[in-house]
Amino acid sequence: MIHIAICDDEPHMSDALREMAAEFFRGKNRDVMISQFTSGEQLLRSQTNIDILFLDIQMEGVNGMETARRLRRRKFKGFLIFTTVLKEMVFESFEVQAFDYLVKPIGEKQFAKTMERLLASMLDAGGTSLLIQRGYESIIIPSGDIVFCEVIDRKVYVHLVSSEIIDFYDRIDHLETKLDDSFFRCHRSFLIHLKYLKSYKNGTAYMENGKQIPVSRLRSKEFSSVILRYMKQQAPPGRR
Repeated sequence: MIHIAICDDEPHMSDALREMAAEFFRGKNRDVMISQFTSGEQLLRSQTNIDILFLDIQMEGVNGMETARRLRRRKFKGFLIFTTVLKEMVFESFEVQAFDYLVKPIGEKQFAKTMERLLASMLDAGGTSLLIQRGYESIIIPSGDIVFCEVIDRKVYVHLVSSEIIDFYDRIDHLETKLDDSFFRCHRSFLIHLKYLKSYKNGTAYMENGKQIPVSRLRSKEFSSVILRYMKQQAPPGRR
């Protein structure tokens, strides 16, 4: 399930966006849940999990730009699309990592073009998020939230920083192709995120969440080289 939020103080605009979003994802055979908000304050009070946010810039009270700033400070990692009549505001949208900027009135072709790009980004395994299909449900996981993945029988279990575990049917070699080089397959059943590696000793990777992951003998030599390369990449300029 893809969670969409629309925040706009104009009911007719909010309803139009809801209809266009629902129609677009229906055509892609993806289920969506759409929530509507009439102000930035209402959105900020909400505990709704959001994957895609359509946010009007011009609103009474806390405007859309300030709402976006507050959401990003709270570590909101969803896709942000601004909607407004003010074309000159496009430059400020970069400050809050907006995915796109739709100028009102929003036409169906303009909307579809943006959504096609957004869906492609969601499906881009090498990007900042991982899209998982679990039956009819779609789940977007920021790759930075993944500590490690393990496979048991035919199921993959994704262990997150939050301690949540998400399971779905897939092959781990297929999942490996969807993740970037900050992940390493240290064992036939495990993929670990090097960001959360605390230490490595005697064939065991110790993760920051306390988990101990086995490292196969066949991969131990490569693992040491991968760790060194990753550490160099993360080092500040001038210390590499």
